[in-house]
Amino acid sequence: MNEAMKAEEKPEKEELFLPELPAGESRFHQLIDLISSLISLSHTVKAFPAKWKSIRTRLEQLNSSIIAAENCNPSENSAFSNIILSILSSVIKCHDLARRCINLSYSGKLLMHSDLDVVLANFGRHLNDFTKIYTSGILINKCAIVVSKPSAGAGIDDMKFYIRDLFTRLKIGDCKMKHQALIALNELLLEDAKYAKIIVETEEIVGLLVSFLEFEELGIQEESAKAIMVIASFNSYKGILIEASVIAPLIQVLEVGSDLGKETAARALQKLTENSNNAWSISAHGGVTLLLKICSECTGREQLISSACHILNNLAGVDDIRRFLIEEGAISVVVKLSRSKHEVLQIRVVEFLQTMASGDDSVRQMIIREGGIWPLLQVLDPRSSFSTKTREVALLAIDNLCFVSHTSINTLMGSEFLSWIIFFMRNGDISIQESAAKTSFCLSGTSDETRKAMGDTGFMPELVKLLNSKSPEIRELAAKALLNMVLLPRNRKRFIHENPNVIRVLQLLNPEDEKSDNKKLLLSLLMLLTNSNTARRKIASSEYNKNLEKLAEAGVIDAKRIIKKLSENRFRTILSGIWKA
Repeated sequence: MNEAMKAEEKPEKEELFLPELPAGESRFHQLIDLISSLISLSHTVKAFPAKWKSIRTRLEQLNSSIIAAENCNPSENSAFSNIILSILSSVIKCHDLARRCINLSYSGKLLMHSDLDVVLANFGRHLNDFTKIYTSGILINKCAIVVSKPSAGAGIDDMKFYIRDLFTRLKIGDCKMKHQALIALNELLLEDAKYAKIIVETEEIVGLLVSFLEFEELGIQEESAKAIMVIASFNSYKGILIEASVIAPLIQVLEVGSDLGKETAARALQKLTENSNNAWSISAHGGVTLLLKICSECTGREQLISSACHILNNLAGVDDIRRFLIEEGAISVVVKLSRSKHEVLQIRVVEFLQTMASGDDSVRQMIIREGGIWPLLQVLDPRSSFSTKTREVALLAIDNLCFVSHTSINTLMGSEFLSWIIFFMRNGDISIQESAAKTSFCLSGTSDETRKAMGDTGFMPELVKLLNSKSPEIRELAAKALLNMVLLPRNRKRFIHENPNVIRVLQLLNPEDEKSDNKKLLLSLLMLLTNSNTARRKIASSEYNKNLEKLAEAGVIDAKRIIKKLSENRFRTILSGIWKA
């Protein structure tokens, strides 16, 4: 083979020809324009769509990094200038590849696939170079950005401009500058929800916040966790945080961060697990075991423990995790926490125990065996200082946990529980009255023994008073509880002889009374009472008997039946008088 042929076979060395610059334009600005143009061009490429999507993502990251450094006089630094020239070379080559993919003028798919891989790798290398030069701090002293915080009601463009300035500080600043920028960012997030939207739309900011969770500088770690916690409070942004792989670093902060960092990370995880969608991500990174450890070991850290309980409650909705929690002794651990005087923790503990026991009698029995009832009773004691909210939660827990077991009901009957329920019906505001009325209804449906105890304690007069409540829910619950209670003859007799029980029920049957919405229940109650001669006489002699007659005339079947029984009683009385005569 002659030398000429060898020369033809040897590939020529590729040279980079940079376009000639217009007067006054720098390579820096030329690069920004070329990248923006290439990003737009990439959207029109139909061949190798997955590769071009990855390339476009890298280009967008490069573009934001370059723009972030725009005000830092980068051209004065030779190392940075070399990086710009290197990126420019890669972008020009990529432009050529894009045109060839659009025109389908490449020589082969395998070769083009390989060329795209090379360009993608080069862009990744350029991003690493940026990270190194930012970390070195050589740009910081050149950066003199002074942007005022937008005033309240500022336009969206001003808000975006300020966020871009903060992004620059977060990207290229030293630790002090990053910390200050994060503080400013958190102030914005708390002031206006629009800033959260701007931040999540600037995807690289979310990535930075996640990466800052792994910083050794605790101030940066804590402020980043705060920002993530606020963003996580928006349902529409949770998916963006998950895509940014936020779970693992949050769990790391929860394990080894500062006290403030742990509490903030726990609150962020609490928001991210509200619908159980991310439960397996927590479990996969050891979060379930860590949360149990926090509950069992972090004595005196009630805020952190209450957040941990809240997360566990969110996770317990997944059956496999729930079974794991039971096997790991979560019931025993959390029941011990229920003795705390910290109200938020009390609420979280009770909610967790209810979730665990939902539909599972064996877990209910486990909670009772572990002594889970007594802390609930302590909360209900009127002499304690717990809030109405905490007492409502405790009553709901008792309704769900205790009324399916004779053992637990006996425990309640052996305490002052019944007296406390009457106290709340008599003295509480509407919310606690409704909880007490619901508990009364649930308890009255358990057994004759409990109905007898309720009658002896004085429930019926208080329930009759609640029939006149402003709340329709309370009126209905009170009527249902009374209906259950008078099923017991002993209670029925007491109800009839206690004035003005029968008269009040008749009064509430007035069709014009706005509180007569429980007519069906009240008529059922009267029907039971008419088994007694005394009750029939009281009804017949009452001036409110006309309410019954109006309902009967209106075609209400139960009212007709009661009127018929009263008529039969009068007929018997007349006959009795005749026979005596």
